Amino acid sequence: MAAKLNRKLTEAKNNKKDEFYTQLSDISNELKHYRNHFKDKVVYCNCDDPRISNFFQFFALNFEKYGLKKLITTCYKNQERDLFSTNNSESAIYLEYNGDKNGNNLPDIEEIGIKPLKGDGDFRSKESIDLLAQADIVVTNPPFSLFREYVAQLIEHNKKFVIIGHQNAISYREIFKLIKENKLWLGYGFRGGAGHFINQHYEDYATATDRKEGMIRVSGVHWFTNLDITKRHEDLILYKNYTPEEYPMYENFEAINVNKTKDIPFDYKGLMGVPITFLDKYNPEQFEIIGLGISNSGLEIGVQPYKEEHKKYRKEIQKRGAVDGDLYMMINGEVNVPYARIIIRNKKL
Repeated sequence: MAAKLNRKLTEAKNNKKDEFYTQLSDISNELKHYRNHFKDKVVYCNCDDPRISNFFQFFALNFEKYGLKKLITTCYKNQERDLFSTNNSESAIYLEYNGDKNGNNLPDIEEIGIKPLKGDGDFRSKESIDLLAQADIVVTNPPFSLFREYVAQLIEHNKKFVIIGHQNAISYREIFKLIKENKLWLGYGFRGGAGHFINQHYEDYATATDRKEGMIRVSGVHWFTNLDITKRHEDLILYKNYTPEEYPMYENFEAINVNKTKDIPFDYKGLMGVPITFLDKYNPEQFEIIGLGISNSGLEIGVQPYKEEHKKYRKEIQKRGAVDGDLYMMINGEVNVPYARIIIRNKKL
C-alpha cells in the first residue's frame, strides 16, 4: 500500500491534491535546530495559506524568540479561511508580519498586514518572485510534484531554505547533483522517517496503531536544507570489518554492495554502493559522493550494461523496473538487483 501511495504522490499533477499540510509539532521539532540562522532575517513561506498555515503560526508565535526581521506568507488562488478551499479565486493575498507591537508577544490581527495580490499567488508568478527577492530564508512544504522546479527557483535566486520533500526526490538528477556538490542536504527529519499530514484527497494506509484522525501518514518524507547544521558534521561511527563474503562486488561496476548504512565497513578504501537512506547520516568531511548507481545516472559514472550471459534474467529483472545503468550482483547463481545505490568513498582512509 505504501508503494501505491508513493506512486500517486510522484504522479500528482493537480497542485491542490498535492498539498500536504504540516503539523505544528513537526515544524517545531525541525526548526529548533536552526534557531541561530534566523536572527534579523526575512522569512518567506510561499506555499501556505497564511491565515491557516502552521508555518505562519510557528514563525508568528516565535517571531521575537527567533529574532526575525519580517515574516511573509503567500497562498495560491485563495482568499477564504478554508484549508481545503477549491482555489477558485483568480487572485490571492499575502500577509506581512513585523513582530509584536503592543507588548503581549502575540501576533494580533491588527498587527498583521493583509495585502491583495493581482495574480494567483503561484510561487512562479512575478509577484511571488518579487517577494522572494526580499527573503533571506524560505521555509515551507511545496507540492511534491513540483519539487524540482521549486528547488531550481531557490537555487537560481541564491536563497537559503528549509523545505519538505519526498525521499524519491533524492534520485532526481537535478536534486542529486546539488547533494553531490554540497549545495543541498538532509535536515534532522521526521520521527521514524514518516510524517502525518492533513490531506483529504488520499486514503490513509497507515496501520491502526499509526493512524491519526483527519491525517495521512506518508513514509519517506524529509526536510531538505542548505543551512549548516551540527548533524552534518558528525561522523558516522563504523564498526564492521570488510569481508568479500558479506560485501559482494557488483558485476558491472567496481564497488562493493552495502545493504545498510550502519554496516558500512570501516576498513574498506574502495568504492561502495549504499542505500539512499545513507544521506541521513552523510558527513562530507567523512565521505565523498561519487554518483548514483541507477539508470542513466549509473551509466554516467561508468556502470556497465548487463553482460550477455545475464540477458536470460533480463525479463525478470525488468519486471522489477531495472534497466541498463542499474547496479547488479550475482548471488548463488542468480542476478540480484538492489534498490537505488549511492556510490561513496571513505575519505578518512
